[in-house]
Amino acid sequence: MCGIVGFTGRQNAAPILLEGLKKLEYRGYDSAGIAVTNEGKISLVKTSGKIVNLCEKIDNGAALPGFSGIGHTRWATHGVPNDINAHPHLSNDGKFAIVHNGIIENYIVLREELLSKGYTFESDTDTEVIVHLIEMYYKGNLKEAVMKTSARLEGSYALGVICSECPDTLYAMKQASPLIIGVGVGENFFASDVTALINYTKNVIYLEDGEFAELRPDDVTVYDCRGRKIDKEITRVVWDVEAAEKGGYEHFMLKEIMEQPRALKATIEPRIKDGHVVFEDFELTAEELKNTDRIVITACGSAYYAGCAGKYVIEELCRIPVSTELASELRYSNPIISDRTILIAISQSGETADTIAAMKECKARGAKVIAIVNVVGSTVAKLADHVIYTWAGPEIAVATTKGYTTQLAVLYMLATYMAERTGTLSSEKCRELVQDICHIPGDIQRAIDLNADTRELGRKYSKCTSMFFIGRNIDYCVCLEGALKMKEISYLRAEAYAAGELKHGPIALIGDGQLVIAAACYEELFDKTMSNIKEVKARGAEVLGIALEGNRKIFTEADDVMFVPKTNPLFNTAAAVVPLQLLSYYVAKENGCDIDKPKNLAKSVTVE
Repeated sequence: MCGIVGFTGRQNAAPILLEGLKKLEYRGYDSAGIAVTNEGKISLVKTSGKIVNLCEKIDNGAALPGFSGIGHTRWATHGVPNDINAHPHLSNDGKFAIVHNGIIENYIVLREELLSKGYTFESDTDTEVIVHLIEMYYKGNLKEAVMKTSARLEGSYALGVICSECPDTLYAMKQASPLIIGVGVGENFFASDVTALINYTKNVIYLEDGEFAELRPDDVTVYDCRGRKIDKEITRVVWDVEAAEKGGYEHFMLKEIMEQPRALKATIEPRIKDGHVVFEDFELTAEELKNTDRIVITACGSAYYAGCAGKYVIEELCRIPVSTELASELRYSNPIISDRTILIAISQSGETADTIAAMKECKARGAKVIAIVNVVGSTVAKLADHVIYTWAGPEIAVATTKGYTTQLAVLYMLATYMAERTGTLSSEKCRELVQDICHIPGDIQRAIDLNADTRELGRKYSKCTSMFFIGRNIDYCVCLEGALKMKEISYLRAEAYAAGELKHGPIALIGDGQLVIAAACYEELFDKTMSNIKEVKARGAEVLGIALEGNRKIFTEADDVMFVPKTNPLFNTAAAVVPLQLLSYYVAKENGCDIDKPKNLAKSVTVE
């Protein structure tokens, strides 16, 4: 849940570390710090709050000279977010400093051992045990000390280590947390995410769990857990630095909302060949699918809500039973999984801890795993039997937008692909569906264009203290994601309900002035949803409707309306969520919220 970065080269390290941390701030922003080696000692500065506080403290890096260093931006897990608990952490003898992303599960036992041997602790973090272990094991060989330390750690970690006695050397190691090595000319880097490196190099090495790297200005050496050198492929990052910048938008979230047509085009077009869905990276045979008696979709957060929409589509097109399971529940539920189960795991980052654990549990029971993920080389991608990348490009805002809609697009294509192979739909019908999928990028753009006045609606509804979102069938899935967006970035209470459940409890909370956002795009159930709108109107609610372009009936009950283009009803969720993304953005903006970095949240939940 934190972001780490390291640099060694022939430039002053601190400004480069600060720039890298700014790109990683979406991973956590409770506190930040950097440490550099200079003239035989380690200089360390850290502070609570956002990275701007750290920049002010060290004059944007000018006040902290040194050519090698490490940096950290924190999302607090152990210990409150303050200066003392901020990373980096320093050893008692001052020779070592470390940064850490993850959780050390056996830190209490290690802490007691180290206390008994005379080591003192300043922080409440689990991380501090690591730096004291390195000090304890160091006998002049840093590589050996790092290896012995990592062998003692249980849990997840991406670590960066510097030593005053090896001033131009960094060590970086990985276990169940993301870590990437950047390879430059006369300088090398490590970071939690490629966005922190892209200003300096597009050549990267993806470390596997248990591997660690030794970085010097002119070389990078990667070792396995036993300390044996291994050859690693250098991968070229294909997107450019502008993809990780705001591009003139005030916030990354708004930029990423507006990027959705382009992102969806990148997701869809390469997979459509001669009117058919083609996944070049894998193939599911008709026999495999006919031997499948159940599909389970697992994910967390917005990815889970994408899965909820995918369930409707897969069942309708393929006639295979589908269940959606929160990964945090599935991993502990003793699930009924067999070799006749297909597990679809969805994750934007590919490092979501609960999703990874659920995948491992289901694989152990014989399931075939298909991953839908954005980040190439991520843990989810490596664990899966088959991977479908969303190719959404970097998503910086904590609240996902294009990550969610590209996941939907992949689910639509996967459902059509499976339906054609099982023969549940004719080839002609599948071609029609493929045409509808190809129209989705344009549908998204039309949804943006139709709702140019959402800023005014955001201003109007920004003072609401709570909101209810209601919808039926796939519209209910739209509501789930819409309510989550509102909660995440505006901090307003927003709850989604299947509209037919109103009379089973929630309607007791409807009164004068209560805002109800009603999704009524699923035409087959439009009249049913209108009945629910009438119910809440009769109790004094104010209604904001979401309806298909050209629908005038909605005005008979709704106070305000947002429109989306008429599309294939199965694929409507992608376009229908767009006005809710925009509404959430403008409500949060009106209320002065930190939209790209909402409180208590981080982009990639890499701990349980």
